[in-house]
Amino acid sequence: MQTGTNNTKWRTVIGSVLILQMTACANDPHQRTKIGAAVGAAAGAAAGYAIDDGAKGALLGAAVGALAGGAVGNYMDRQQQEFERVLAEEQARHDIEIERLKDDVLKLDLSSEVSFDHNSADLKPAFYPTLEKLAAVIVKYDRTVVHVVGHTDSTGSAEYNQDLSVRRAQSVVSYMRNGGVPTNRTRAEGRGEYQPRATNDTEAGRQLNRRVEIYLKPIVDGQEQRAYESPATY
Repeated sequence: MQTGTNNTKWRTVIGSVLILQMTACANDPHQRTKIGAAVGAAAGAAAGYAIDDGAKGALLGAAVGALAGGAVGNYMDRQQQEFERVLAEEQARHDIEIERLKDDVLKLDLSSEVSFDHNSADLKPAFYPTLEKLAAVIVKYDRTVVHVVGHTDSTGSAEYNQDLSVRRAQSVVSYMRNGGVPTNRTRAEGRGEYQPRATNDTEAGRQLNRRVEIYLKPIVDGQEQRAYESPATY
């Protein structure tokens, strides 16, 4: 087997794609949007290679269980309802937003204003109870893969923002693992400043862009590898 060599080659290819994309966009007014698309595409490619065939995806899915196709909608309905029940106070304060996406993916948007101090990847202790409630639901509904994605505003250098977004995602994943969420169900990644929700020209916009998103992707029988792929298209 040449898995290590192949992984190195793919990391090199993905890195080259990003460098070429950034260079091509140097004088482009839509630079950030295009770089963001490249970041998402590269993340998806890396995850797709890591789960490079149906057999491997099925093996990983079998470790936590897979859902029959017809049962997915109901399963994710029940999980969403439980999130909405136990996180009702957080939703009322706009600390967390819960959204249903295509393919029955659940998305939870965590405000960094309540979860992290400025320029810090250390979780605020006041946010621990919320994460504990969130982790308890994730543990109960164990037929999903949990993707945690960090985002920042554009203040500071792109390199710093990318690093900060990764560290914040890792902090959330680490806390959830300590709360009982199995390691093989969690993925952490950062997308820095490249996928903003709003303009970075105002403080209100920058606040929206500073966030951590949690995607829960159902593990579907026969399509297990899809649950492990990065949520690059959302």
